[in-house]
Amino acid sequence: MTGIMNKEKYIPRIIDAAVEKYLAAMGAVCIEGPKWCGKTWTSAFHSNSEFLVGNPDNNFQNRALAEVSPALVLEGETPRLIDEWQEVPPLWDAVRYTVDQRGQKGQFILTGSATPKRKGVLHSGAGRIGKLRMRPMSLYESGDSSGKVSLQELCEGKLTPVITGDVDLRTLARLMVRGGWPGNLETDGADISLLPNEYLNAVIDDDVNRIDETRRDSRKIRLLLRSLARNESTTVTNRTLKNDIKEIDDEDIDVETVATYLDIFNRLFLTDNQPPFSAKLRSSVRVKQAEKRHFCDPSLACALLNATPEKLIGDLETFGFLFESLCERDLKIYAESFGASLYHYQDYAGNEIDAVIELPDGGWCGIEIKLGANKIEEAAANLLHIRDEVVKDGSKAPSALIVLCGLSHAAYQRPDGVYVVPLTALKN
Repeated sequence: MTGIMNKEKYIPRIIDAAVEKYLAAMGAVCIEGPKWCGKTWTSAFHSNSEFLVGNPDNNFQNRALAEVSPALVLEGETPRLIDEWQEVPPLWDAVRYTVDQRGQKGQFILTGSATPKRKGVLHSGAGRIGKLRMRPMSLYESGDSSGKVSLQELCEGKLTPVITGDVDLRTLARLMVRGGWPGNLETDGADISLLPNEYLNAVIDDDVNRIDETRRDSRKIRLLLRSLARNESTTVTNRTLKNDIKEIDDEDIDVETVATYLDIFNRLFLTDNQPPFSAKLRSSVRVKQAEKRHFCDPSLACALLNATPEKLIGDLETFGFLFESLCERDLKIYAESFGASLYHYQDYAGNEIDAVIELPDGGWCGIEIKLGANKIEEAAANLLHIRDEVVKDGSKAPSALIVLCGLSHAAYQRPDGVYVVPLTALKN
């Protein structure tokens, strides 16, 4: 069988180590994430045979075969890739059953760019099928970060000071508009916005309707997506999104519809929100429980706002919110590679930390994100203030406090103990 990729041309991804780990421990692994983020290529790299459900050859013969005989399509050299399994949900149970029958590890790799409702899936797959979340490329994966500073080591309080070089504001703007899509890395000039725009068109015109075979109002979907873009990297409520649409677009949409569409975006991995961090900060201060809104990639917000690199440079406030989104996309990818999770902190006393990394041992790191180096002092002071409040209230002190910058040219530790690191020097 001819493979879908030349493995010698594969660009390594941070998730590769996790895929190998899961294949060694589980009967199957399911790699989920947004379309076009590289799931199929990564899965094919780790597979020895493949079955592509969405292959259009011979009038979609593969899909018809999977619907008639799910067990038959699982035959082949292992690990066997089953791409876009959610197109035929019974494949999930067929994989689970086959894993049980064979009693061996690393049998299948499934990919999915949508999470179907439970209809058609009889068993969760617990203990047989492990799940991994894949995202678009981080700057380190795409070659746009030097990787001179390890986030894992930084969270352990380790940093060797290093000059990382100047960063151009226009370069950061281009990286945000281009996004982390593997298929967009070689695109130049004004064309870098074409792929994110086509991604959104595919979601609006097709995916939101196919996910559960229900026809929806594409105009309202686009209105909500534009409102999410205007509120990127904030903790706005569903009602605020509704009011934003009414105030700016002069259109109305009820809160229930907003909630329904947001659930669909989540199931399509179009959004990737940042949960609040409070469980380990056992403070008497009341902590807000709102998620911070994010698209899976900042390029989608740029596309919805029609933001070119030039327009972003002319609107530094919007630039700042989208830079935060870019940083938090990368922080999620890096943190998850060593078993950590990304949160944000916000309380009713007005204290906020842009990003909080919870480590596997229960420790945590606070990260403030600033586009310009002129904001480092303010960010460090905020981190130190919240650390002192947390410790005074009897909670665990952070293992590291970090200011993640766009335009800093060096990675170093300040006299007050706060680390300063450029995003374009960071890796996992």
